[in-house]
Amino acid sequence: MQLYTIGEAAQLLRVSTDTARRWADAGRFPTRRDGTRRMVEGRHLAAFCVEVAREPAEGDGEVATSVRNALPGIVTAVTLGEVAAQVEIQAGPHRVVSLLTREAVEELGLAVGVRATARVKSTSVHIDVD
Repeated sequence: MQLYTIGEAAQLLRVSTDTARRWADAGRFPTRRDGTRRMVEGRHLAAFCVEVAREPAEGDGEVATSVRNALPGIVTAVTLGEVAAQVEIQAGPHRVVSLLTREAVEELGLAVGVRATARVKSTSVHIDVD
């Protein structure tokens, strides 16, 4: 089970640490204490990232965009077939879906809640595990 600090969750959500703390305090996603740090399970964070991405944007209505071709995010779904696999990543407001081999998914350890970066080149999406 992958765990994230509030600061790491904030980075994936592309908000301040204070905003992530307020959302956790409001019960928008569950946390637990690991000594002095508040931690969130990757599967809960993945679900919350999807929820936040579906909410209307605040401010001037502009959609946040990724820098260049790297979209850091969190794995929100993995569908395994006998040979192929589908991996979904929520990268801020962007949902990225990549088709790759089952072997690659297993070797990379891709699972819901794992931090990963989708790299888009032309019509191909490559995934790096952070």
